[in-house]
Amino acid sequence: MQVKRKQLATFLATIFVVNLIVMGGGAWLSYANSPDIPDTIVGPNGDPIATSEDVRDGKAVFQENGLMNQGSILGRGSYYDTDYTADALESKTEYMREYYAQERYGENYTSLNATVQAGIDERVRGELQSSEYGSQVAYSEAEVYAHQQVREDYVERYHEGDRERGIPAGQVPSAEGAEDFADFALWTAWISHTDRPDSTTSFTNDWPYSPAAGNDAGGPVMVWSVIALVLLVGGAGIAIWLYQSIELPEPDASGVSIPHPKEIDLTPSQLLSTRFVLIGALLFVAQTFLGGLLAHYYVERDGFFGLREVIGFDVLQWLPWSIARTWHVDLGILWISTLWLGAGLFLAPLLTGREPPKQALYVKGLIGALLVVAVGALAGIWLGINNVFDGQLWWLLGNEGLEYVEIGRVWQVGLLVGFLGWTVLVARGFKPLLDREPRYGLAHMIVYAGGSIGLLFMAGFLYTPRTNIVVTEFWRWWVVHMWVEGVFEFFIIVVIALTLVSMNLLQKKSAEKAVIFQAALVMGSGIIGVSHHYWWAGLPEAWLPIGSVFSTLEFIPLLFILYEALGQYRAMDAAGADFPYRMAFYFIVASSVWNFFGAGVIGFFINLPIISYYETGTYLTVAHAHGAMFGAFGLLAMGMAVYILRLTTRDARWTDRRLRWSFWLCNLGLALMIFLSLLPIGFLQLETAFTQGYAAARSLEFYNGGLIQTLFWLRMPGDTLLILGAVVFAWDVTVKLLFQRKATAGETRDHVIADRLIADRGSVEPVSDDD
Repeated sequence: MQVKRKQLATFLATIFVVNLIVMGGGAWLSYANSPDIPDTIVGPNGDPIATSEDVRDGKAVFQENGLMNQGSILGRGSYYDTDYTADALESKTEYMREYYAQERYGENYTSLNATVQAGIDERVRGELQSSEYGSQVAYSEAEVYAHQQVREDYVERYHEGDRERGIPAGQVPSAEGAEDFADFALWTAWISHTDRPDSTTSFTNDWPYSPAAGNDAGGPVMVWSVIALVLLVGGAGIAIWLYQSIELPEPDASGVSIPHPKEIDLTPSQLLSTRFVLIGALLFVAQTFLGGLLAHYYVERDGFFGLREVIGFDVLQWLPWSIARTWHVDLGILWISTLWLGAGLFLAPLLTGREPPKQALYVKGLIGALLVVAVGALAGIWLGINNVFDGQLWWLLGNEGLEYVEIGRVWQVGLLVGFLGWTVLVARGFKPLLDREPRYGLAHMIVYAGGSIGLLFMAGFLYTPRTNIVVTEFWRWWVVHMWVEGVFEFFIIVVIALTLVSMNLLQKKSAEKAVIFQAALVMGSGIIGVSHHYWWAGLPEAWLPIGSVFSTLEFIPLLFILYEALGQYRAMDAAGADFPYRMAFYFIVASSVWNFFGAGVIGFFINLPIISYYETGTYLTVAHAHGAMFGAFGLLAMGMAVYILRLTTRDARWTDRRLRWSFWLCNLGLALMIFLSLLPIGFLQLETAFTQGYAAARSLEFYNGGLIQTLFWLRMPGDTLLILGAVVFAWDVTVKLLFQRKATAGETRDHVIADRLIADRGSVEPVSDDD
């Protein structure tokens, strides 16, 4: 059936509004039903054990000292150390058992016979499950004892240091701070075993799985998992029917003239945008080396290949896991974003043939601002975690301490200003198309995508270190998930479509229709799909059915992105052996394949409620993250960088050889890393969580097991190839920039791409909104 672009655009706008309504209502619901921190926790005689201020101080300690990148809270964070919620709950249970064993029998719990142990187990479980929500929480004597013991454990582990766990001395500078951190962890454990008012499940839907504490997956978790599977089959069928019904032509290379790079005039701002490529390539290399260090920390937690013994260099003290992992995560976002920023600025003059006045000067300013923010943010992380800043400066200039949004608030403002500035520059560059095309044209789409990145980033300003962790997590995932599952996917579709149009492989009208349709699918599932991050975080029960439905549907648009990628590959193949952009297309098509597998296949599996209950925060999530983040977004960014280099490098000096090596090294390295190490460890962790409890799956004993250590070592081949791929890519970028072409177009001069778009496609002529 014929569907007009205006109809698809209206459909997309409707979906976006519905998303805002649902998430706005969800925000109100989450605030109204989040678990408040009790004013006081008291013992049987009324003596205060901890206050709400102690818990809030503990959250600040948790963030200031980078502990979310050391371990995790409520299943969210790093996978190296324990999950503090599960660890506090398990420790509390064990100490309560020990208290009753000593009080009643004068012996250690392990010395008692099975019948006596069963009686103690039942009493402990009953006390934990009967805990009541209120402004004052009354502990039993056993709970008071357990609370004090956990405090002592955390002082010993996080203040005094525990090299066996890879925790340096002074991770938390003071014993009082470590006690406050224990109070915070114990409060999250308390909401995990305490039922919501008028409910039979806890605030975390009885997560983490802990038979000793009485936590287990309930009926709704299984029911919604089954419903999710049914929805996947039904939703995929409907989406395929729509996709086949609506005429969305594939790229067709027959009968078109593909411009050779040497025929294309270049503007000054386009040549400056290659600096983004160089910066991104260098950041990529730094990220992969840090990734190799992090992988090695799992097998040698207190050193690095014996350097401490040989030369006295203590890598754990100077570059502990928490800092290295924070840099690794942030560099991944930075280098990918940097390459995307360069691509957006480069494509505008390519498609319009116009260089706005002073565009090159403004691009220089954006590059300078990017360097200041990047260096300042990375330095701030090190200074913040090392407690150099006083007062509130630790989270303003240092590290805010929340995974993926770690950098200080001032640097976050700098990034937001940079995103908005980039959007303005792209809009200036695309102005001829913006003036002539309808509001749902390709040029408008890339401006919408850029603006959405900045808009969603503002959600990260809606909390402070004193905000309840449950509310904090609600807004943090607006930034993290909606970027990745919503805006980034949208950006991918638009950029690939623009690239196809610039190569004359696809008509602009066809590209616009495909972008709107696929963006509707991505937005329709990805934004509300953030809900699966809320299931175990203390947020309302309503997110379980909502998240189950929409997280399942997230898989469907990735099918069509893969389908489009195969169509693009066929178009490239039909273009002949002389097709000059072949290497760029290899990276772009590979990104779509990894997007389907890493984000789609693995993502769907781990987001089933029954799997997520046992799996969250394990190595299956690591496999998903690497396949989705680098495989989908990283390889696309590299593909766009290669396209820019092909157009800006002197034709006589162009060679694909190093890029081919980089392509295969990166893809093979990622595949080996995932299939030889990350997935096997993840499945073994899932089995341990299911049979022994979640805390056991995240314990040091699990990680130190013989088979697991072997699988950690098996990560080395993949990591090595990936590091080599990054180095070769950066080497190739540097060499090609040495042989860069000169600018051949001025600020208002048209060039060959724009001429062909007008002559052959009519794509910049005024278009009726009814088309």
